[in-house]
Amino acid sequence: MSIETRRARSRPKTAFAKQLSIFALAASLFVETPALAQDTNWIGTWMASPQPTWGADFAFPTKIPAAVQNQTFRQVIRISLGGPRFRFVFSNIYGDAPMKIGAASVAIAGPNATSAIQAVQSLSFGGKESTVILPGAQAVSDPLDMTVADGTQLVVSTWLPDKTSLKTFHWDGRATAWFGQGDLTRATTFPAKDKTDARILLSEVLVDTTNEGAVVAVGDSITDGNGATIDANTRWPDFLAMRFAPNHIAVLNAGISGGRLLQDKMGVNALARLDCDVLTQPNVRAVILLIGINDIAWPGTAFARQQVRPAAEAMIAGYRQFIALAHARNVRVIGATLTPFEGALSGTPLDDYYNTDKDALRLEINRWIRESGAFDGVIDFDRLLRDPAHPARLAPIFDSGDHLHPGDAGNKAMAGAIDLGVLLGSHP
Repeated sequence: MSIETRRARSRPKTAFAKQLSIFALAASLFVETPALAQDTNWIGTWMASPQPTWGADFAFPTKIPAAVQNQTFRQVIRISLGGPRFRFVFSNIYGDAPMKIGAASVAIAGPNATSAIQAVQSLSFGGKESTVILPGAQAVSDPLDMTVADGTQLVVSTWLPDKTSLKTFHWDGRATAWFGQGDLTRATTFPAKDKTDARILLSEVLVDTTNEGAVVAVGDSITDGNGATIDANTRWPDFLAMRFAPNHIAVLNAGISGGRLLQDKMGVNALARLDCDVLTQPNVRAVILLIGINDIAWPGTAFARQQVRPAAEAMIAGYRQFIALAHARNVRVIGATLTPFEGALSGTPLDDYYNTDKDALRLEINRWIRESGAFDGVIDFDRLLRDPAHPARLAPIFDSGDHLHPGDAGNKAMAGAIDLGVLLGSHP
C-alpha cells in the first residue's frame, strides 16, 4: 500500500474524530441550568397597565410629581394567585432617559397598609440591589423566595436616588401609595411625605406556581375601577380574581381609565397595547374585552373637543382586528357589552358626555357584540346592570353615583356573572 493510499484512508477517521470533538464541545456549551429547569410555572398574578404621563393642558392632573430625587415609593398591591417565588416588573416603557432604581423591596402588608408584618426582603436584579432601566424598556427582578397565599396584600417599595423624570405610570390605581425622602425600602413602618392613588413604576408581579392559566381584563375606567372604593379591592377583576383563585386561574386587570379602542390619550389605544398587556403574558388563555364607551362619548367633550365620533363600522373593524390578533396567539376573546350611561357625569364640566345619538351608537355596537358571532363568548353587562324601568341608565343599586361607573355592588355582580366554562371554552 502506497503512502498516498494510507493517507487517503486515514482522512475520514481524522474528519470523524474532529466532528466528535465539535459535538462534544457543543454539548458542553448547551447544558440546562437548575434555574432554567425550575422556571416552568411563571404566571402573572397582578398588573397595572403602563401609561404615558400627559401635559398640564389635559382635564385631569397626573397626581404624581413630574420628577423626583432621592425618594422612595411604597405601594400596596393585592395579588391574585399566591405561591413560593415571585418576580417584580418595573416599567420605563414611556421614558425618554435611563431610570436608575437604587433599591427595591417587598413584604406582606400590615394592618395599616404602609407597614410590614414580617421582615422586609430586598429585591435584586442580576444579583445586584440596583438596576438601570433603559428608555422604552422594563426591568424584572431576580426570583424571590417568599411563600404567600392567594389574595395576599404586599407592600412594594422602590427608591430612586437620582433626579428622575416620571414618564410612565398608571393613573387610577384605586389604592393609596406613599412617597418618602431617602432610601426607605427596608423600613418596617413608612414615614410618608406625601401620597397618591396612582401607580408608579411597578407594572406587574409574576409568581412561580402551579396554575391553569391567566385571564386578562382589557378595558377602560369601568375595568380600572373608577367608582370602586379606594383601598378596598372592589373592582370587578378583583372580585373575579377571588372567585377563580381556587381554580388556579390568575386574573390580571389591564383596565386604563380613559382608555379607548381606537384612540390614544390616557394610555395608548387597545390595539397598540395588546402585545404588552396580553400577548406577552405567560400562559394567558383568555381576554375579557370591555372597551368602547369612551370612543363613543369623548368626541365633542372637553376630553376631545375637536374629534369626530367614530362610525360603528370603524369600531367593529377595531374589535375584529383585536380578535384576530389574539386568535393568532391561541387566546380566546370574550366580548362584553357596553353598559348604560344616561346622565353620566351630569353636573360636571363633562355633562355633555351623554346624548341620545351616542347612546344609539352604543346600542348598535352592543347588538353586533351579541349577534355577530365574532367573539368566543359574550358577557352581557348591559343587560345585567341596566335599570329595568329605564334601560338607558344604570340600576340605582349598581350605580356608583356618577351614572357611568358601577359601584362596589355593581362590580361584584359583574364578576359573579362571568362563567368560567364559557370563558375558557370548557363547555358551550
